Amino acid sequence: MTRAAARGARRVGVFGGTFDPPHFGHLALAEWARTELKLDCVLFVPAGIPPHKRSAARSSALHRLAMTRLAIRGNRAFRVSDVEVRRRGPSWTADTVRTLAARYPGVRLHLLMGQDMYATFDRWREPNDIARLAVLGVALRPGAPEPRRSRWAARGLGVVKLANPGFELSSSALRSRARRGLSLRYLVPDAVARYVKRHALYGAPRGRA
Repeated sequence: MTRAAARGARRVGVFGGTFDPPHFGHLALAEWARTELKLDCVLFVPAGIPPHKRSAARSSALHRLAMTRLAIRGNRAFRVSDVEVRRRGPSWTADTVRTLAARYPGVRLHLLMGQDMYATFDRWREPNDIARLAVLGVALRPGAPEPRRSRWAARGLGVVKLANPGFELSSSALRSRARRGLSLRYLVPDAVARYVKRHALYGAPRGRA
């Protein structure tokens, strides 16, 4: 998001993830959060080096950044930030939230996460700083326990439970489909499916769409 775009925004969703690949579940959740939380825009933040997935095989950060930019095309309320891709070392959410809060003063940040991630929030790096600088927008995840009333909410810090439908779609399942040469159509935007095929990501057969 540019500073010019931020000047007209007062409520911004921050949606982090590996986005490997970004899929319609990500887009649907971002749009649901945008409308329910009355956000001016949603900022997708692909992780450079996911702190909890450092040993896992993943596409390069530049591939994931490119796919995310393709995925959000057509929605003027969606933006992509390369703040974590550019940063050296692990992509800690606390660092990202501090950077965005400093870069866009006066903007109210809403950090979007699933119930499964919220259940572990106490163990995140510097959760106090995160909760001080951003409202936590907690989305329903199929199979995840209902969010309990946390100490963050009890202390008057912003925690909002979204009323989104459950989206049972995972990037890991899509990578498995691609490895087997199966179609990703109607699961990811067409531009993302073409990118996966063109660059033979996930072991998909290389080819032109």
